[in-house]
Amino acid sequence: MASHFDLTDMQLLVNVASAMSLTKAAEHTFLSLPAASNRVKNLEGYLGTPLLYRNSQGVTLTPAGEAFVRHARIVLHQLQHLRGDIQEYAQGVKGRVRVYANTTAMNEFVPAALERYLVSHPAVNIELRERLSYQVVKAVAEGAADIGITAQGSGGTGVRFLPYRNDRLVLVTHKDHPLAKMKEVHSFVSTLDYDFISLAESSAIHSFLLTAAEDSGRFLRVRVEVSNFETACRLIAAQVGIGVIPETAARRYVQVLPLKIMCLTDEWALRKLHICTRDATELPAFSQELVDLLVADAAQASEDNRPDLKIV
Repeated sequence: MASHFDLTDMQLLVNVASAMSLTKAAEHTFLSLPAASNRVKNLEGYLGTPLLYRNSQGVTLTPAGEAFVRHARIVLHQLQHLRGDIQEYAQGVKGRVRVYANTTAMNEFVPAALERYLVSHPAVNIELRERLSYQVVKAVAEGAADIGITAQGSGGTGVRFLPYRNDRLVLVTHKDHPLAKMKEVHSFVSTLDYDFISLAESSAIHSFLLTAAEDSGRFLRVRVEVSNFETACRLIAAQVGIGVIPETAARRYVQVLPLKIMCLTDEWALRKLHICTRDATELPAFSQELVDLLVADAAQASEDNRPDLKIV
C-alpha cells in the first residue's frame, strides 16, 4: 500500500488543510488546478472514501481527510529531519539528538548534563526545545523528539518513562512583602490578590499557573512577563510583584537579593519529572548514551539531595 502514497499528494492535502481552497493549495504545491483535482480524486478512489467536502465556498476536510492530513504532516516532518540529518552526515556530523523539555528542566537541570555530553560526543549535535509537558510526551510518541523531560509520568503510545528529578515550585516575595510577614506557607489561591511576575506566555510554568488559577475560579494578575528566572527575581526584589518559580532557581537568587522563599501547600507544587523516550531499541547508541547520562545525573542528584525546604 505504501507505494500508492505519493509525497506530492501528501503535500497537496496538507496545503488544502491550511488554505481550505483547492485552487490555492494547487498553487502552493506547484500544480495546475486540473492536475490537483485529479490527484485528489485518484487518491479518494484508491482509499475508497472521500477526503474533501466540496461546495460553492471551497473545500473542507472530511474526517478521513483530517486523518490523512494528520499522518501526512508527520511523514513530511520526518522527511525534513531526514534531509537535515543526511546533510549533517555529509558535513562530518555523525548524529543529532532532539531533546524536548519543560521549563524547569530546560533552565535548571538539562544544560549541565548536555555540557558534559557534548564534550564527550564532539560528533553529535543537539536540538533542544522548550515545550509544555503534554507536548513533550506527544512529540516523543510521534517521533518529533528522541528524548523528552516532562512532569507527566505516563501517556503516549509506545513511550517509556524513567524517573528523573523532583521539581518543587515555591512562592518568592520581597522579604518585606505582606505574605512574607503573615505566614511561612501559603496556598496558591491565597496569593492571587497580588500582582505576579510571570515567565513568558509561551513557557510551561506560565501556562501551568494560569490553569491552576482558573481551576480555582480566579485569575492570575500578571503585571510583567519576563524571559528568565533571574529577571523575575530581580523584579520581585524591586517589589514589583511576587512569583512562583522552581526552588533551585529561587535559592540561587535569595543569597544576593532581599527575597523570601515560602512553601506552597498545593499538592501540584511538588512535581516529579520523568525522562521519556521510545523503546531503547529504537534509539541510536549516541541517543541512548544521553539517556544513560541523564539517569546517572538524576541518581547523583538524589544522593546529594538537600533536606526538605527551610523557610528563608
